[in-house]
Amino acid sequence: MAVAVVLLTVALVLVVGLLAAAGAGKLARMDGATYPAALTRAATAFATVITLAAAVTAALAALST
Repeated sequence: MAVAVVLLTVALVLVVGLLAAAGAGKLARMDGATYPAALTRAATAFATVITLAAAVTAALAALST
């Protein structure tokens, strides 16, 4: 059961990260950015979501011990 929860959580974080990246890329293109600049902004948004998830996981792990 715990493995299923972990896998679903990872999948949810990845989906949220991809949605944030797509939104950031779309907003960058609407703002007039070039494709490389929009891709950079999208990659930054995706990395930020993954980093935030890792930080929250580390904080929760520190609280549970």
